[in-house]
Amino acid sequence: MHFIEMLLSAGSLSMDALAASLGIGACLGGASAGAAFRVAGACGGFQFLMPLAGWLLGRRFLEAIADYDHWVAFLLLLLVGGNMIRESFAAEDTTCPPSDPSCGLSLLAVAVATSIDALAVGISFAAVRSPVMVLATSAGLITFGACFAGVLAGCRAGRLLGRKVEFAGGVVLCLIGLNILRAHFMG
Repeated sequence: MHFIEMLLSAGSLSMDALAASLGIGACLGGASAGAAFRVAGACGGFQFLMPLAGWLLGRRFLEAIADYDHWVAFLLLLLVGGNMIRESFAAEDTTCPPSDPSCGLSLLAVAVATSIDALAVGISFAAVRSPVMVLATSAGLITFGACFAGVLAGCRAGRLLGRKVEFAGGVVLCLIGLNILRAHFMG
């Protein structure tokens, strides 16, 4: 996988965390730098760790899927991207939780939920024998920056942009999956 595709994958993975951060910022009203740092650290940390975990899982089972690894990568990226697109059209819950969503179990739930797709992408990287460290590092850093800015901007723009960035990220992941198939059959 080329460096540009890795950066696009990393950016796409951060879109659902950005959408969640915009929502958290909207719920907080007046977002503080402390809340933005907590959300960015948790989401960025999980976006870094999950591709590594997925890649390790994928490498462990790579021999079993060697004959159809390109299809595994394509289907995982299509599933993750398609789910992001589907969720961008889902009815949005506009109620805020009663507790502060930028800390505790609420924050842990957001960080894990928005990084599950990174686990699947890590598996797909193992399937096509691509190194994962650039993806993991990029995903963690991009997510950190996006979430930090998202919480701060959330009180103004969260309701307007949240679903659109998730849709864009899903489309990019689907296109990368198609490119993996194209490269396999053309190369």
